[in-house]
Amino acid sequence: MTRLRALVLEDEWPARNYLVQLIEATQLAEVVGAVATIGEAREVLAGLPVDVVFVDVQLSGGDSGLELVQSMAASGVARPAFVLATAFSQHALEAWDLGVVDYLLKPFNEERVEQCLRRLLIQRPPRPGALRVVARRKRSLVFLDPADIWAFEASDRLSFVHSRLGKFDIDLSLAAIETSFGRSLIRVHRNWLVNLDFARELEREEGETTLFVGASLGDESHGVRVPVSRDRAQPLRNALLANATGLRHT
Repeated sequence: MTRLRALVLEDEWPARNYLVQLIEATQLAEVVGAVATIGEAREVLAGLPVDVVFVDVQLSGGDSGLELVQSMAASGVARPAFVLATAFSQHALEAWDLGVVDYLLKPFNEERVEQCLRRLLIQRPPRPGALRVVARRKRSLVFLDPADIWAFEASDRLSFVHSRLGKFDIDLSLAAIETSFGRSLIRVHRNWLVNLDFARELEREEGETTLFVGASLGDESHGVRVPVSRDRAQPLRNALLANATGLRHT
């Protein structure tokens, strides 16, 4: 099994070194970087492929590791999975809202770290192009090709997949789906992940932004209209225009 590539952001050297040892002792991941500041973490992320980042919340100088999570969530680009590794439990709600996939409380132990990494490995596709999505339709299982999927939605503690074949229940959280699919999906709202290959219309009206994703424009039965949160509207627009032409920039 291919090991995960991990980055550790922890400003206290003893805790950083100990977490690195625990991660590598599981033999499920290799630590490609262990840093003390958000700036150093960004440098590693810009230069190396990373699957998971273990982030301390309270860093020296008054910085918070959540700033790194927030900035990447708002950037509109693919990101690694984030795991909070902290002594403070009060940040859990904010962490889940940002799509953090796990929450490790100090003092760390190898069993808990291994549990976290094993879960991430299970959620990760075994090889590019091999992953199919298994959804539910009542008592039946439905197997979907990722190329047929328009979007994923979280609603009332449930998750749904919207596709060319219809809307179905899915057991994975949005954070787990985002980790598995990587660059093929973009989060446009805390409750929505979309496949930009099916983006058909970006609309802004009365201060609210929506994105229509689907097979064709103008037919609501062949797509879904997705709300876009205000902090993600501009990054989404930038991502859509990055590989497009025809619009006059003023």
